[in-house]
Amino acid sequence: MAYTSGDVIDGRYDIVGVIGKGAHGVVYEARDLLLGSQVAVKCLHGDVASEPGFKTRMAREARAMGALSGTAAAQVLAFGKTDDGGMFIAMELVRGRDFETYLREIERHGGRIGVTKLVELLGSIVDTLEAAHAISLLHRDLKPGNIMVLDAPGRGPVRLLDFGLAKDLKADPLTADGMIAGSPAYMAPEVWRGKPDLLDHRIDVYSFGAIVFRALAGAPPFDPRQPIDRILIAVLRGARPSLVALRPELPAAVDAWVQKALAIKPDDRFQTPRELWSAFLGVMRVELGR
Repeated sequence: MAYTSGDVIDGRYDIVGVIGKGAHGVVYEARDLLLGSQVAVKCLHGDVASEPGFKTRMAREARAMGALSGTAAAQVLAFGKTDDGGMFIAMELVRGRDFETYLREIERHGGRIGVTKLVELLGSIVDTLEAAHAISLLHRDLKPGNIMVLDAPGRGPVRLLDFGLAKDLKADPLTADGMIAGSPAYMAPEVWRGKPDLLDHRIDVYSFGAIVFRALAGAPPFDPRQPIDRILIAVLRGARPSLVALRPELPAAVDAWVQKALAIKPDDRFQTPRELWSAFLGVMRVELGR
């Protein structure tokens, strides 16, 4: 069921308009009639919600966001069923630009994001990933498009969005063998192998490293415009790219950081987001004047 302005979900959320649409649902802006605040309501279509896998995944998304309350994850306010048998998550309404759009605006004018600004924006994402991994939760779809840079920073400058592919290491897997979930430009090598039961928190470490690379370089480590088989070969067997070649003003040691952040084997990689971030800050102290 598609909602229009004036429709009310769960007797509480008065629809204002559509924020975005996807294959399985719609995100609306709504007014919370109980509290008087503006919220976002993500609705899963009724026919999709009847499928156990999608239903479980949306419930997992809501629980993940709830468990990460107080971090940079968008705050979940309610989770329930719609009148047509669909499901919804009411959450904090965030206004701003996704990080990819934010970066492209800088690059459109011939610039690149500065390290100081990058550190200011992404520090709370590290805290959020650390909190998620502590409860055995993987985001599994980290990319610039899932980080929102807020127009009016209150509880931090950014929000981490879309836990729809989140993996709970303590629960039964929802992705079958042979299936690959994620965004190709930011997926860790082991994700491409199609063995979801073998994945752990280090896939998020890789993806976060790829986000940092993309922010500084102006492009992801491996070109997502290539045919998928070429991306696969590059990610699984190719040389890791040089940041210094693209940003000569950066400290030379950043390339060793890239090698470890994007290592093919998980055991060769930074083992936690905090380890990766601390090493990055250490390398960048020259530029930051620390």
